[in-house]
Amino acid sequence: MVNPEITHVVLGFSVGLLNQLDRLLPAGSVLVVEEPAICAARDVAGQLARLSCAAGVVAAPVQDEANAATLARHVERPAGVRAVLPGLEYTVVAAAELAEAWGLPNGGPRAVRAFRDKSLLRETTRCAGIGHPDWQRVDGPQEVARFRAEHGGSCVLKPTHLQGSAGIQLLGPGDDLDEAWKRTEAADEVHLRTAHAGSPGYVVEEWLRGPEVSVEALVHEGRIAFLNTTETQLFPGRHPVERGHVVPAPDGGAAPAEAMHALVAATGFRSGILHAEWILRDGRPHLLECAARLPGDYIPFLIALAWDSDLIRGLVDVLEGRPPTMAPAPVRGAAVRFLDAAPGSVREVRGLDAARELPGVVEIWMSAEPGRSVEPMTSSWSRVGEVVAVGSDREAAAAHALAAAAAVHIVTTALG
Repeated sequence: MVNPEITHVVLGFSVGLLNQLDRLLPAGSVLVVEEPAICAARDVAGQLARLSCAAGVVAAPVQDEANAATLARHVERPAGVRAVLPGLEYTVVAAAELAEAWGLPNGGPRAVRAFRDKSLLRETTRCAGIGHPDWQRVDGPQEVARFRAEHGGSCVLKPTHLQGSAGIQLLGPGDDLDEAWKRTEAADEVHLRTAHAGSPGYVVEEWLRGPEVSVEALVHEGRIAFLNTTETQLFPGRHPVERGHVVPAPDGGAAPAEAMHALVAATGFRSGILHAEWILRDGRPHLLECAARLPGDYIPFLIALAWDSDLIRGLVDVLEGRPPTMAPAPVRGAAVRFLDAAPGSVREVRGLDAARELPGVVEIWMSAEPGRSVEPMTSSWSRVGEVVAVGSDREAAAAHALAAAAAVHIVTTALG
């Protein structure tokens, strides 16, 4: 018998989301459903024991997208359940299907499936007046070579089914495409993803240059109820990994908001959250990709700091069937700056105490510590720490985060 106190079901074990729900929801009200192999590998039951809101974990195939419509056979419906939340990119389809089977608000299984596949999303929205880079599906380096030759000697190679910039490469005329294809084909997130989380596929796209923003939108019954625009900076190099974010983004007029409304209408997305990434070329947004889940990279925290509003609470609201309560405008700026280091073994981390004392600094978190290895910058998982700061406006917040990041020095020794 499922605990009658359970009101929320989270598909996929997400430490960040569950920590936030722990401050919002009563004790014993959240049931986590996770893949059997991940339950064992990550000791999900043991980690949940530290969270007051957690009622326990059920093992079920939450990443099996091909059979997600049958998930309700594996998970007993709690009598008092009010919402189903996706905890991970790889469980958004199952969350929509389970909520649909239980008659609860969700983005809509068809819409959510489009957001899980970068090529399907382009096909779904191509006739909606939404800007896109030129693109095509590819099955090997020869097709990438033809596309690159037709687009001025550069292109972007992407897996259609991964997240966090994993496997994405910016390729110029001198890059070896056989080697690049092997890198992208080998990319994965084995600590989060199982083999049936999406069908592997690949696209090659036009390499667009211009300012990059993301748009976070809470959607209630097909209408955007809250919208935030975030400025994004990337690390230099072949892999487009985010180096920092600033909330709010510079005033770009109504174009990003209009593009987001068009995206919601084109996909038929109903209720939930969208996190879309856009390149602004000549002022017009061109869609890079979009996820039907909470953004990562501390963006919910930045929104909380800048807007004095809780994005997690807002998501719970729309998935429980009511409009979110969010502030009408940001009241300050907030920024995150991610840290990197030369690949090798970490010998020393300097300047942390000094950085924490700088103006505006809210939080500094480091994964780099003496003895740990730093890998080359190929995905979001390659970053070694981050600094979060606030300021009276976006410019002040960005300056404070940059100053604190510059005060931290990670000394590494190259591996032999």
